[in-house]
This record gives sequence, structure tokens and C-alpha cells, in this order.
Amino acid sequence: MVIKVFLASSSGSTAIKKKQQDVVGFLEALKVDYAQLDIACNEENRMWMRQNVPEDKKPANGIPLPPQIFNEEGYCGDYDTFFDAKEDNSVYAFLGLPPPPGSKAQAEEEEQEEEDLQSEEEEELRQLEEQDDEGSEEEEEADVQEEEEEDLEETQEEEAE
Repeated sequence: MVIKVFLASSSGSTAIKKKQQDVVGFLEALKVDYAQLDIACNEENRMWMRQNVPEDKKPANGIPLPPQIFNEEGYCGDYDTFFDAKEDNSVYAFLGLPPPPGSKAQAEEEEQEEEDLQSEEEEELRQLEEQDDEGSEEEEEADVQEEEEEDLEETQEEEAE
């Protein structure tokens, strides 16, 4: 899986340049395998990026600005969603990548999986207890019915004598 970062190498906007540098620098710091695709010098890259950003993620004018981030063909987000993921310490999830072994993100993911597993086990145990309770009620009802039948038989025997 290769992360694709669509950039503009000759942007006149310092804000866009800063955002692009922030994304690339952070990916490099995390040692994430990524490819920079220039939309300023390559019309094919520009068209692909514009066509593959989901409609609901495009700005009002319909033209998404760089940086735009993809995992292969899957859209991850723009700078703002990347920044939010960075702040939430969830960049790997944002990128659709597993966290590296021994990382804090991996430890948190394993902890979450363990909590989920524990919740599932607790739910199964609760369901089993409910089934046992239902079985106990049915047994009690059967015992009561059996006692009533015995009492009826005794009464009929006494009347016959």
C-alpha cells in the first residue's frame, strides 16, 4: 500500500506550501511509504486528484486544493482531516495503515481490541446466564406441575377408597 500525496510544486500560496510541507514532513518522520504526485506539472495527476476526491469533500467551488491524500485509490482526506488525525494520534487509521509494531498507536489498537473482546465475552456470558435462568424457570414450572399431578392422583385415590 502506497500513500499518495497530491502536491503543487509551484504553488503561489504560502499556506498551501506550508500544509504540503507539514504533511510530507510528518509522513517522513513516521517512516510511512508515500509518493508525491505533482499536480502543477502533470495534468494527468491534477485530473485524477480532482476526479477522485469525493463530491461531499470538495470545496464550494468544486476544485480541491493540495495537499490531498489517498491510500492507493482510496481517499483519506485533505490537510484539515490529516491535521485532525495528527492531533488525535490516529494518523495510521486515517491513512488506512496498521500501526508499526511497538508504537503507541499499536498499543492503543491492541488495548481497544482487548476491550472489544472482553465486551463480547461479557455479552456471551450474560446471554448464557439468561438462558440458564430461563431453563431454571422451566424446571421450576415442570416441578410444580408434577407436584400438582401427584396431589391430584392422591386426591383421586382417596376418593376411590
